[in-house]
Amino acid sequence: MTNLKQNKDTKSGKKLLNIMRILIIGLLTFGTGGYFYNQNLNETGFVVSPETSTLPKQDLNYTYLPTASGQVVHHTYYSLSYMETHEQPEWVAYILTKKSIQVPNLKRAKDFNPDKKIKTYSANSDDYKGSGYTRGHLVPAGDMAFNEKAMNESFFMSNMSPQLRQFNNGIWRELEDNVRDWAYQSDSLYVISGPIFSKPIKQIGQRNKITVPSAFYKVLLDNKTPERKAIGFIIPHELSEQKLETYMVPVSQVETITGIKFFTQMPDNKQIEMLKTNIQPQLWQVNEKRYNLRVSKWNYE
Repeated sequence: MTNLKQNKDTKSGKKLLNIMRILIIGLLTFGTGGYFYNQNLNETGFVVSPETSTLPKQDLNYTYLPTASGQVVHHTYYSLSYMETHEQPEWVAYILTKKSIQVPNLKRAKDFNPDKKIKTYSANSDDYKGSGYTRGHLVPAGDMAFNEKAMNESFFMSNMSPQLRQFNNGIWRELEDNVRDWAYQSDSLYVISGPIFSKPIKQIGQRNKITVPSAFYKVLLDNKTPERKAIGFIIPHELSEQKLETYMVPVSQVETITGIKFFTQMPDNKQIEMLKTNIQPQLWQVNEKRYNLRVSKWNYE
């Protein structure tokens, strides 16, 4: 009887211990308002989740986001400002890190989906049919290939802008590839991209009138010491055989053309403002082999 009592107590104790463990895990995960999400920061200050502990979540303070004229929407790994009058974003913004680039790439998604977060409804894929323009990613799928959620969010129609195939597959692709190189070298980059609506080419879409931009821009900031640097690109929306360096401009020039202000809320703003007024091309080395590939192959695919 004594042994039986001891066994019964042992079993009851184990059950109680397991219940307590479940309750503690539940409290940590849910009862504290997302403890893991709010508390786990990696060494670069990016918020991370327990299942993707080395990958960047969006910065909770969003101090790096530009000024906005549209509806600002925050997805898991990038933010955007959606312009209903143009049916596309005026900017997309995200943090690209060496760690996210090192993760083996997922297979590219295929489905383009409307963005349900857009209050006025985003454009849809049918608006591009027969237009002669591709659905050009502003947040590249290649930058979001580190997990399924990131990849799928990059295929929201709110992330698309009409692009000529020769532009999308050509110089825009080359720039995106070089940005990944620079992020890998710098450990992390703030990346902001968007269309330029001055002198638009035309409108497309039977249901939603989508503006075809005359040019596109990209703004990059490496905000880590000792070699902090920033650069802008303004690229005409056309087939190009010019070298990528031709389109390097100070970030302040992108501000003048777009009317958007970049990095105004970040700490050390005075130093960043100085970075925005000049460029140092030697700090942004372009891969020559990619240029040769573009002018010999990519432009014509």
